Amino acid sequence: MTRVDGPSAGGLPTVPDRLARLKDTSGKLEGVFVEQLFKAMRETVPQDGIADGGQGEEIFSGMFDQKLADQVPAQWHRGIASALMKELKDHVRPESK
Repeated sequence: MTRVDGPSAGGLPTVPDRLARLKDTSGKLEGVFVEQLFKAMRETVPQDGIADGGQGEEIFSGMFDQKLADQVPAQWHRGIASALMKELKDHVRPESK
């Protein structure tokens, strides 16, 4: 299996290193969820008529959704990332050789 997280200065990752990695990964998963949520919401809006921006609008909308997905979860006090951390933090153990 390929190692995803790098070892700390002392060798194997410590529990705080692994908790930080879990927090980072939980935040990224939350961002992906929000991006997919915005994408699904945008698909419900009709795209025909004179206001249709074509492929350029699709590209811009996708980039805009990514930017929002990075910023919106930071405004949440109890989001998906905090729920994941609460649920998984007790399962983080130091890695053994």
